[in-house]
Amino acid sequence: MSSSVPAELKYTKEHEWVKREGALAVVGITDHAQHALGDIVFVELPKVGATVTCMKPFGTVESVKAASDLFSPLTGKVVEVNPALSKAPETVNQDCYGAGWMLKIQPSNEAEFNQLLDDKAYGALVNK
Repeated sequence: MSSSVPAELKYTKEHEWVKREGALAVVGITDHAQHALGDIVFVELPKVGATVTCMKPFGTVESVKAASDLFSPLTGKVVEVNPALSKAPETVNQDCYGAGWMLKIQPSNEAEFNQLLDDKAYGALVNK
């Protein structure tokens, strides 16, 4: 099955996506990841004000199949978490690139953006 890979986003090899929103970066998991996990039943996210580190776990997503760590694509400070996911974690399955976003980060290292995959590289990784 071919996964959706929006061109305007950046990606990690661990299946997180990043979207620029002014000075902030919005983070979530990809269509490929939510399909592989199956029905998501719980999302654990850091608190606002926490610091996340590039390619280190920042939380957990649990599905009926498995629990998986979520890896931060960037280093920075968490300025917002998606409050809807605590009550409706299935939102990630329904709209992973929209209403299912997870974090908003104030990035502290611009160079990390250059290490992320573009849509073509991520698409090649998941649509083999």
